[in-house]
Amino acid sequence: MEDREKRPMSASLSIKDRQVYPQDTNHHHTMFGGLLMANIDEIAAICAMKHSSAPVVTASTDSVDFLLPIRTGDVISYEAMVSYAGSTSMEVCVQIILEDIMEDKKYMAALSFLTFVALDDNGKPKQVPGVYPENEIQEWFHNTAPARVKRRKERRQESKETLEFLTRTRHIQ
Repeated sequence: MEDREKRPMSASLSIKDRQVYPQDTNHHHTMFGGLLMANIDEIAAICAMKHSSAPVVTASTDSVDFLLPIRTGDVISYEAMVSYAGSTSMEVCVQIILEDIMEDKKYMAALSFLTFVALDDNGKPKQVPGVYPENEIQEWFHNTAPARVKRRKERRQESKETLEFLTRTRHIQ
């Protein structure tokens, strides 16, 4: 695995800017969480495809932390990068940045981590390039990834145990 190609984190950087309109918001005039999550998944998938040069599937949405309300009229930027690469999977970090264009200020509105698996022509997992950081911010995300990978594996095992329990007790196939 050490002999595989490695790509810089910047090569996968994907950015999507958009303004929040009334139809994007709930009765509190804040952006629907589900819409934000759909946009996160879309930009993260593009990012993972750029890194792997392959089709990808979402393996998990590890976290979405809503830090600030996003309101009607706000301009937000989704910035995605591959922060870690296993053999066939990639961790993608998406930072959702609220931009106050009039005041020229930026705020972190949300943060998300997702896992994607690259697929070959037969729809089977495919090896992906490694990834390396090029600056302090990328280095922090890359160096903290093993702890997130460990938690992800523990959570996945817990989900499998829950599924086994429900299969036995609810007679679900």
